[in-house]
Amino acid sequence: MRRPGIDAELVAPLAEIKALLPPLTLEGLSEMQGLPSPPVEQVLEGRAIEHEELEVPGPDGAPDVKLSVYRPSAASAPGPCVYFIHGGGMIIGDRFTNIELPMDWVDLLGVTLVSVEYRLAPQHQGTALVDDCYAGLAWVGKHAGELGVDPGRIVVAGGSAGGGLAAGVTLMARDRGEPDVLGQLLICPMLDHRNVTVSSEQYDGDDALWSRTMNEFGWRCLLGDTPDDEVSVYASPALAGDLSGLPPAYIDAGSAEVFRDEDVAYATGIWAAGGQAELHIWAGGFHGFDLIYPAAQVSQAARAARNDWLARLLRR
Repeated sequence: MRRPGIDAELVAPLAEIKALLPPLTLEGLSEMQGLPSPPVEQVLEGRAIEHEELEVPGPDGAPDVKLSVYRPSAASAPGPCVYFIHGGGMIIGDRFTNIELPMDWVDLLGVTLVSVEYRLAPQHQGTALVDDCYAGLAWVGKHAGELGVDPGRIVVAGGSAGGGLAAGVTLMARDRGEPDVLGQLLICPMLDHRNVTVSSEQYDGDDALWSRTMNEFGWRCLLGDTPDDEVSVYASPALAGDLSGLPPAYIDAGSAEVFRDEDVAYATGIWAAGGQAELHIWAGGFHGFDLIYPAAQVSQAARAARNDWLARLLRR
């Protein structure tokens, strides 16, 4: 199929990272899940940030949920909070995955960052992952004072699978009436298990960091053979027929990735319901481009726009 190409600065970094990635199979998944993230101490080095580890009650009958809390050392009064959900296709990663991205908001904006660990597919399916994320968020809302957080300024954020889970958690918070969510920051979110968009057809092959085939694998791990009409909107937020009453959203993606069109559709649905969504589709960006090569001009522009939206939201 004809499709938008990759930004010239990103072609070589994409080829390099693809050459390092093993094939995505059930046989190799357990080994991938066992690989630890780089030590968080490397990210914290040189930053005036305090770090705390917590375990809070999980969903009914489920294990406790682990939370990593990072706050500015100089914080004195209750401040804003970003509740961050890591990516990894619903199948890999932990609460330290790509933590350097939201950690910048602690430095730049003085937020308290809370990163949540959730159970992974295929060992856990359906809404188990989003239930874990919601349990952690609900605890943060109820214990905001203990964390030095203003309960009226909690933003839910996430990237890729974490962006999809962030959207699902925000829907849950709306439907359950708590906690109050100020905004949702969805970075190239994984929102739709159906794979029916044009972009999901365009990017399938060895030259895609996260291809249609890989996307189908991740969703199959999460949902198994669940019929479409039985899939929860919290697991696959693109199914939600009612997007009214949601907090303002920031949604971004690259023009050269599987998730492009489902992300545009989600923003459109929020607008149609009378809500606010700021949408950015970055020309030539592949999935996760600004994490893979932050020095590229398009990566710098994407990060700056994201930071600006969050700063404007928190000044309200």
